[in-house]
Amino acid sequence: MSKESTTWRSPRLGQDLTLVRWGEVGRPVLVFPTAGGDAEEIERFHLVTAVGQFLADQKAKIYSVDSLAGRAWLTGDNTTAQGGRVQNRFDAAIYHEVLPAIRKDCGDDTLEIMTAGASLGAYNAVAFLCRHPDACSTAICMSGTYGLEKFLKGPVTEDYYYSSPLHFVPKLDEDGEHLKQLRNRFVLLTHGEGRYEDPQESWKVANALGARGVPNRVDSWGKDYHHDWVTWREMLPKYFEELL
Repeated sequence: MSKESTTWRSPRLGQDLTLVRWGEVGRPVLVFPTAGGDAEEIERFHLVTAVGQFLADQKAKIYSVDSLAGRAWLTGDNTTAQGGRVQNRFDAAIYHEVLPAIRKDCGDDTLEIMTAGASLGAYNAVAFLCRHPDACSTAICMSGTYGLEKFLKGPVTEDYYYSSPLHFVPKLDEDGEHLKQLRNRFVLLTHGEGRYEDPQESWKVANALGARGVPNRVDSWGKDYHHDWVTWREMLPKYFEELL
């Protein structure tokens, strides 16, 4: 399996950012790591191996980046003001630096990507699609945590508002181009019902999206599926088979 890693100094983040790619040909999928994970986390926990056949069959190319915003939430000032600022800088780096790098690697300057992730990675997957429907067609969100109040404390600042789909999607202009594009996208929200899972998190997002006419679906995998890589290694190949 082909693998390539690139690191650069991100001007938006003020620190190094690493992008890793597995596979050579296929639909590009940006997989966000969990809260404190790095760009190679999904390989260490065998998620790349779980979808290896899709890479071998040239149906997908997998990309992943460091979870720099999530690390800041876990180790630094966990207020909504600071968390929102960090998250918005991270989003800007993904859109203005990572996305162009993926498009260049794929040889298509207008290419739309798919996003995916588990836990906090699921939040980043749906947040990127909701903020940038011009660049992302589909999000696969596994066992997600979407209410940032679990990590951040304080009032709803402007940065926090725009970093949270649960806040800004309900207020999108009914006649605006952003919502028009978003209504042509698809969000898959999937979760187990076992240890450390919170199904209501998925339904919060589904209800917010559905109220604005954004296509989505919630899948429950039942009580035998826990908030764990074992679950996500089973989920992601299933949804690749459906959505790629």
